[in-house]
Amino acid sequence: MNKFMKRTTIGSTMRGICYGFAALLFAASCANDDTVQEGKQKENNIPAGATVFTGTSQPGTTTRTAILDHTKGSGASVNWSSSDKIWVKDDAGTWQQSGAVTFPFTTDKAKGFFALTGTYTGASHDVVYSNKPFSGTQAQVEIKATQTQSVPNNFDHAGESGDCGIATASKNGNAYKFTLNHKAAYLCFIPRTSNEYVKRSKLIKIEIMCDDDIAGTYNMAADGTLTLASGGSKTITVTISSGFTIDNSIEDMSKNAAYAVVAPGTHTFRVRYWLRNTIDHSGSAGSIEPIEGTVTKYVTLNCIAGSIQDITANLNPHDYDGHNYYMWDAQQNYWAGHEWDLGGSQPTVNTHSSNDYPKSNADPRYYNETYPGNGISNPATHNSCKDLVNVNEMVWYAAKGDPRWDNDELWTTMGHLYKGGIWFKKKAYISGFNANSAPIGGDWRTNLNDQTWVTSATLPSVSDANKYFLLPMLGFSDRGYINGLGERGYYWSSTGDPTDADWAYAMTYPGTFVRVCRYPRSEGLKTQKFE
Repeated sequence: MNKFMKRTTIGSTMRGICYGFAALLFAASCANDDTVQEGKQKENNIPAGATVFTGTSQPGTTTRTAILDHTKGSGASVNWSSSDKIWVKDDAGTWQQSGAVTFPFTTDKAKGFFALTGTYTGASHDVVYSNKPFSGTQAQVEIKATQTQSVPNNFDHAGESGDCGIATASKNGNAYKFTLNHKAAYLCFIPRTSNEYVKRSKLIKIEIMCDDDIAGTYNMAADGTLTLASGGSKTITVTISSGFTIDNSIEDMSKNAAYAVVAPGTHTFRVRYWLRNTIDHSGSAGSIEPIEGTVTKYVTLNCIAGSIQDITANLNPHDYDGHNYYMWDAQQNYWAGHEWDLGGSQPTVNTHSSNDYPKSNADPRYYNETYPGNGISNPATHNSCKDLVNVNEMVWYAAKGDPRWDNDELWTTMGHLYKGGIWFKKKAYISGFNANSAPIGGDWRTNLNDQTWVTSATLPSVSDANKYFLLPMLGFSDRGYINGLGERGYYWSSTGDPTDADWAYAMTYPGTFVRVCRYPRSEGLKTQKFE
């Protein structure tokens, strides 16, 4: 099918959109008055007795890739592909399929010849371009949920992926001419990064997710309007078969521009950029292992039929500094004076250790040993933990915060790349939230409790994504060791165990479930405020 938009002109209009994504490119067309010559038809192997329909793309443009010359914010020139075919309604009202396109000029494929059998005598005839044959008299197109691109800044998969259009062919001597009016919409992704981990990675696919259907089989009305007929999909995945480099800190389409065909309409997209890194991920024994994961962005776009949307994205994953591991309610962090990024001995990969950890209450890094008595509330008093959620609030997040396991989102800490975490609803979106009483078990601050909740493996809907926050799997420190990085999450609450001086309440999870329980105060867990 076609390699991209068979139009005469594609101009551009810039507008601002969220997250720095930019550029809406509008398409316009104009007629071409070249006459098809009988001798030229013979040169291009047009069968005797066939009627020739000449489709025009971008006349007079000399700089193109194999399929299009698209520059961010400044339009595009386009060509026909050698496998392109069209359907034309003949005098009897029957849709006829052409043979494959041929070209009058071998060095310029902006103009193509299509030969059709049948009788054509009208002043004009309807033309349809699509990747699907007619079903009866109904024109259809399939916008593919799976699309593939192998070369940066090359949209040669457009026709296969669902490019489509209509035209009215006008009589021109013994032949006809037309300019295609495209009815799908198009996205151009142009990622960048200043992050060294991403620079050492490859972009292997782009997952475009939406709460409404953006792919499937569509009926094409006489005016080109697309209506979903069957097989609707809310996700389109563009697989990058060769993997694209992302070592550019500014947009560079030649390195990694990727394209997709989508259904027209106003859509809010979750765009998951999938990266593969073989250099920076530390495994369970500290060895380097390959890792594949995502950097996610959100954007709302009005995808106009026949237009390209340029989407730029900074793919820097979130970095966690490794300083906020604490024994419960300690005055200083677990590795104070020995921080990894200040030349200290703090271990930075799983199973590695250092002897420079707090060992007694003479050390300000040691846990708060306060114990008011059995069944009495025991809140934290130091800055490390006193402003954290209390145990009742932590239970609200676990039980009513709709926890959702995300095994793919990438993040970095202490010189290595990891992935995984749990999305929780923010406090403002948890109905009934009450710091003085948990949703089950009453007031956990004065009663010993322990509970586990299963998480969902489905990401929050795209429209609800801003209602959630991520707690990553940042592991914990224990007797000088670091463990659980990229495997489990451990987070302190501000509530000490009401029955034992050596324990306090915490949240822990491996992903598939969340548990709120008591934990030894001597462990170096993360201290992070919940949203």
